[in-house]
Amino acid sequence: MTSSSPSTQDSEVRMAVLLLAAGEGSRLGKYPKVLLHQGGRTLLECFASAIQGFGLVEFIVVTGFHAQLVEPEIAKINSSLAYPMKIIKNVSPEEGQSSSVRLGLETFRADFDVLLVALSDQPEVGAREIQELLDEYAKREDGQEIILPMVEGRRGNPVLFSYKAVSGVLASPGMVCRVYMDAHPDKVRAMHTGNQAFVMDVDTPEDIQRHKLNRFSF
Repeated sequence: MTSSSPSTQDSEVRMAVLLLAAGEGSRLGKYPKVLLHQGGRTLLECFASAIQGFGLVEFIVVTGFHAQLVEPEIAKINSSLAYPMKIIKNVSPEEGQSSSVRLGLETFRADFDVLLVALSDQPEVGAREIQELLDEYAKREDGQEIILPMVEGRRGNPVLFSYKAVSGVLASPGMVCRVYMDAHPDKVRAMHTGNQAFVMDVDTPEDIQRHKLNRFSF
């Protein structure tokens, strides 16, 4: 993952993070993507380290299919983090990513200004990309509550939501972020960028090779 130091201004923004790590990884032989290794560290550790300098107030990881493998790794990493991860287990991960998103949103207790909703299988997303989203958030116009990265016409991740936008999602039972964004395009500020990290993920063995990742037997 790339790195970049957050600015002093960004440290004043209270940021919560929701990392989705409940997936089955079916196309990788049912392997937990967040435990893929990059440079000797799991993707989980890389991401958790990258966000530590951004004024975190709460950091939630939703586990699911591979909770028995992912949660011990979280516990191990937490011992070295200034802002540790809180585990929320999705007991019905087969209901899809949207169920993990809703569960995570309903769990936050801290006051925050922005929420970063991130995926667990984006090996090139790090501090630089988060900084890019925060910089765009600082430029938003009235009514714009969501920063959506767009790369050559493709939606990217992570996505940044204001507290107001999260409250709007939670106000409707069963509502999730993607549906809310589609229903309220006026609240979305597209961040057009050439940074391919926002649209790179790991779905196949070929992706593992492309990103120079490794997986270990459990």
